[in-house]
Amino acid sequence: MCGIVGRVGDDEAVERVVAGLENLEYRGYDSAGLALQNGAGLEVRKSTGKVQELKDQLTVESADGNVGIGHTRWSTHGAPTEENAHPHTNETGDIAVVHNGIVENHSSLRRRLEREGVEFTSDTDTEVIPHLVDHYYDGVDPKWAFTRAVRELEGSYAVAAMFDGEDAVFAARQGSPLVLGIDEDQYFLASDVSAFLEYTDEVVYLEDGDVATVRPEIVTVTTVEGRPVDRSVESVDWNPEEVNKGAYDHYMLKEIESQPYSLTNSIESHLTDAGDAIDVDVFDPATIAGFEEVQFVACGTSYHAGLYAANVLNEAGIRARAFRASEYQVAADPVSEETLVVAVTQSGETADTLGAMRTASSAGAHVLTVTNVAGSTAVRTADESLFIHAGPEIGVAATKTFSSQAVTLSLLAQHLAEYMESGTPHPELDAVLDGVRSLPGDLQRVVDSESASMLANYYLDSDAFFFIGRGLGYSVAQEAALKFKEITYEHAEGFASGELKHGPLAMVTPRTPVFAIFTGSHDEKTLMNAKEAQTRGADVVAVAPDGHPAIDETDAHLPLPETHPMWAGLLANVQLQLLSYHAANELGRSIDKPRNLAKSVTVE
Repeated sequence: MCGIVGRVGDDEAVERVVAGLENLEYRGYDSAGLALQNGAGLEVRKSTGKVQELKDQLTVESADGNVGIGHTRWSTHGAPTEENAHPHTNETGDIAVVHNGIVENHSSLRRRLEREGVEFTSDTDTEVIPHLVDHYYDGVDPKWAFTRAVRELEGSYAVAAMFDGEDAVFAARQGSPLVLGIDEDQYFLASDVSAFLEYTDEVVYLEDGDVATVRPEIVTVTTVEGRPVDRSVESVDWNPEEVNKGAYDHYMLKEIESQPYSLTNSIESHLTDAGDAIDVDVFDPATIAGFEEVQFVACGTSYHAGLYAANVLNEAGIRARAFRASEYQVAADPVSEETLVVAVTQSGETADTLGAMRTASSAGAHVLTVTNVAGSTAVRTADESLFIHAGPEIGVAATKTFSSQAVTLSLLAQHLAEYMESGTPHPELDAVLDGVRSLPGDLQRVVDSESASMLANYYLDSDAFFFIGRGLGYSVAQEAALKFKEITYEHAEGFASGELKHGPLAMVTPRTPVFAIFTGSHDEKTLMNAKEAQTRGADVVAVAPDGHPAIDETDAHLPLPETHPMWAGLLANVQLQLLSYHAANELGRSIDKPRNLAKSVTVE
C-alpha cells in the first residue's frame, strides 16, 4: 500500500523523485520522505502528512543529488509520525532504505540487533532492514550486504536501499510490486508504472526473489543467491495524460467522467471487430466444457463486480458464487479440477486476492485473473489472464475500473455459458450486445446530467443513506454504499431490497433517504420494498429511466437512459458515484485520498 520510487541518472533526481511520489500518493499519504546521494553523504528529508508537506520543506531547504529514493506511507507498524516515516537509516546515516509490505519476523530481528547494541528510533518493522544491512556491510560490497540482509526477511516486501558513496539503488521484491522504468539516460524504480509514465513507457516487471542493481549506466538483475536472470522489457499502453488531473479538482471526478472512454476500450477488447459477437480468449472450449462451477474471489469494489458476474452466471444456469478474498482461505466452498476460480483485482497486487488464488491453485482449480495491470503478480500467478483495459486509476475510490470489470466479467459469463454443460446462452444475446455497444454513449448522458449534484445537496444533512436493489441491482447497491462511505465518511448501507423488512427497517427514519435501483428486472418487488421504507417516513429516490412507473410513487428521481436490464445497473452505478462525489465535495472531504484508506492493498 505504501509507494516506493527511485531514480538513477547523471543529473538532478529530486524533482523526479518528488513527482513520482505525487503520482503514487494514492498508495499512502500518512507521511513522505526521500533520500539523495550527492557525493557528500546521504541527504534524508521526511515529513508527516501528504507529499505537499515534503515539497514545502524542500522549498525552504533544498536538497540535491543524482540518485534518489522516495516513499509515501500508509501506516501499518507505528503511528504516522516523522520518526516512523521512510526512508529509515542505520545509526551512522550512510545506508537508507524504503520499504513496502510487512517484515513478519521484524520482532526477532529487532531483538537480535538490540542485543548487538543497535538503538532504534522508530516503531516500524522497516527499520530493522538498514540496521541488518549495516550488520553485513564491510564498506566494500554493498550489493552483497543488501542481498544477505534480504535473505533474512520473512513476509512480503518491496525494498530499495542506497549507500553513501555509491551511485546506485539496490532493490528486491517478494510478494509486493516493484517495476523498473527504462529511459534513454535514466532509470526509474517504483511500486507502479504511474510513478514515471511521463518519462518512459518501457518497463521491466521484477519477479519474486529478484534483486536489482540500478546504476546510471546499467541495470542488472539476479536472484537472491546471485544467479543472473533475464527479465524482458515491455511497453505500457497507458496514456501519460491519464495520471494527471488536468483541469479537474479531483481525480475521482475525472475518472467518473472518463468512463465512456475507458469502457469503450474494455468493450472493444472483448468483442469481435464487427461488434456482433463476444471475443474472450481465455481457456479453450474443451477446457471450459469441463468446468462445473465458477467462484469469484476479490476485495472491496472488485468483490462487487464479482457479485455482479456471479448473478449473470446464475441466470445462465451456471453455479457461481462470489467470495471475499480475505475469507476465502477459511470459508471457501470445496474446489476441484472442475472449478474455475476467477480472481478480480484492479492492481493485480491485492494480497488477500493473491492468497486466495494460491489456495485455489493448490486445491487443483483452474485460476483466471481479471485485472487492469499487465505484468502484475496476479497475472504471473494465474493460469490465464483477462485484462479490463481501463487505463490507470489514481483516485483511491474505484470508479471506472468497476464499470470495466463488470462489463468484462459479464461478457466472460456469456462466453462461459456457451461452452459449459450447465450453461444456457442468453436468449436475447443480440439485444445484450446492442446494449453493451450503446453503453459508452448512455454513460455519457449520465455524466452530463446534473441530478446527482442537486440530490446530494438536498439530502446532505441526512443521518444515514440506504441503497437497495435486486439481482444485478443488489451488487450495485452494495458498491454505491461502499463508495458513499469511503469518501463522505457518512453512514451508508447497501441491501438486497427484500432484506429491508428483515432488520434494516429498524434504522429507517425520515432522515434516512433510500435509493432504490430499478434495472428492469424484478422492479415490482423492489418498489414494494422501497414503499415499506416510505411508509416509515423515509424519502425514496428512484434510480430509474424516465417514464418508469416507480417515479410517480417515489419522492425523487435519478434518471437513467433506457437499456437492457443487464447493463442498467452500471448506469445506476455512475449516477450513484456522482452522488457520492458531490456529497463529499460539499462536506469538504479529502475525496482522492480518504482517511485511513489506500488504493492497492498489498498486505493481508
